[in-house]
Amino acid sequence: MTDTILTPEAVAAALEQQGYSADTGLSTAVFLALTLERPLLLEGEAGVGKTELAKVLARWTGGELIRLQCYEGIDATQAVYDWDYSRQLLHLRAAEATGEASSTGTERLENELYQERFLLKRAVLRALSPAPVRPVLLIDEIDRADDEFEAYLLEVLSDFQVTIPELGTVRADVPPIVVLTSNRTRDVHDALKRRCLYHWVEHPSFEREVSIVRRRVPDIAEGLARQVAAATEAMRALHLYKPPGIAETIDWATALGRLGAVAIDEHRVRATLGAVLKYREDQERVETNGLGELVQAAVRRALVA
Repeated sequence: MTDTILTPEAVAAALEQQGYSADTGLSTAVFLALTLERPLLLEGEAGVGKTELAKVLARWTGGELIRLQCYEGIDATQAVYDWDYSRQLLHLRAAEATGEASSTGTERLENELYQERFLLKRAVLRALSPAPVRPVLLIDEIDRADDEFEAYLLEVLSDFQVTIPELGTVRADVPPIVVLTSNRTRDVHDALKRRCLYHWVEHPSFEREVSIVRRRVPDIAEGLARQVAAATEAMRALHLYKPPGIAETIDWATALGRLGAVAIDEHRVRATLGAVLKYREDQERVETNGLGELVQAAVRRALVA
């Protein structure tokens, strides 16, 4: 339970128990977000574990994971709330059929249409609603949303409340744990950043990536896990269009293990390159830089690290 977590080190240990390896900076950011009850904005390359952190927090705390996937054009009706128009229409027809519409008056009937029973709670409003355990609200890839939606979220992120014109202000009794992620396809506005704690999530160190691979692919040989992590590290140094993230490292290790490999070689790397590099241009760059040399360097790195 989070109320027993008193230090960043305890947070790191709790995340480790859930299968997530966090460095000192990230565990400190999570600790502060929990204790200060502030949203946490995570930026970094795709595949470094930003979304996974929110999932792990939900497993650890026991709260519901409420995920809002952002996209261009998203607005309040998809993210916060909407009215159930079909139920409202049925209510109107029922009132007309029973004669209630004429007896109660038009204004009263209209007011009835905007009661909470006709309210459709989307992700944000669900996260602000009472719950036995603080939910984890994941606002994923906020950089894909429009400026207008960012502005709409400011009230939520600063006061944990939403204003519904027909009903008034809905405020969370206990603030949810809020995690926002961004792949930095565009800059998030300063107004949103000011309302959040911020952490840039780096690619893991070599030893930490080996640990992650061995945890997520338990059947893999230690030597292969080290060689895969070393080769992925070398690829990231080539300034690729889309450097491989932890997810790609795990996929690659899984693919090699499924093929029965106990070590990497040029033939196996070339055959499975699509598991770790998802753009043709990146594969060509790796080939141009010398696939054999990369494999040999990765094997040496795995032995001496």
